[in-house]
Amino acid sequence: MNHSKRHSEILRLLETEGTITIADLADRLGVSLETVRRDVKPLADNGAILKMHGAIGLPAVVGEAPFERRMRENAEAKRSIARVVAATIRDGDSVMLDTGTTTSYLARELLGHRRLTVVTNSSDIARTLATVNGNKVYMAGGELRSDSGAAFGVSAIEFVSRFAVAHAVISAGAVDAANGVMDYNLEEAEFARTVLARGQRSVVVTDHTKFGRQGLVQVCGFAGFGELVTDRAPPADLAEALAAAGTELTVAGAQ
Repeated sequence: MNHSKRHSEILRLLETEGTITIADLADRLGVSLETVRRDVKPLADNGAILKMHGAIGLPAVVGEAPFERRMRENAEAKRSIARVVAATIRDGDSVMLDTGTTTSYLARELLGHRRLTVVTNSSDIARTLATVNGNKVYMAGGELRSDSGAAFGVSAIEFVSRFAVAHAVISAGAVDAANGVMDYNLEEAEFARTVLARGQRSVVVTDHTKFGRQGLVQVCGFAGFGELVTDRAPPADLAEALAAAGTELTVAGAQ
């Protein structure tokens, strides 16, 4: 791929994903990190892209609200994960979803389903699935976070604890072989832990960029949920920890 074609491919990837790390971009283009840095320099100089620490993005995307920006990160991976999970949910099923970009993509994939009962703390998920196809949507109350439009705290946990659902699905902020599923916020971790406990089936959805990260607060160990759905095979230590806990691993596109 020559220089000008790589420029076009970089812009095409950013149109799809919004932001992308330099390392991921080098991997996707099959070139060295140094080559990618040389390629992005003229694009940054002429204002076509913005450079951030270890990543690049489109100017309009970088100015977006945090949740909207995260929705664009690794968007295709999150869609593929969401499609796999949505295919396992039937019309008339009950589903509990925590707030997260991958669970928001799952909500969009569920727009083809009918008569779902949905329990969530996410205003984005509630808006997506309420009032369509005979769905019933129950949203946890409490103060809505400005960054995600989701409710957290004691009242939200008490509310969802009243339900028992067929499918409980959470997004993961970090997945570490030693500590399991983690998050960066205490309230979010506590809410996610409660969601997993309310499902006959408990599922964690996460794209590969969360592997090997260490969050601040543990949601649960690998024995605390039944399935992990992701877009790429995890590192060996993580795969071994999942297998040891008896947790089912599904890689989207690998079936």
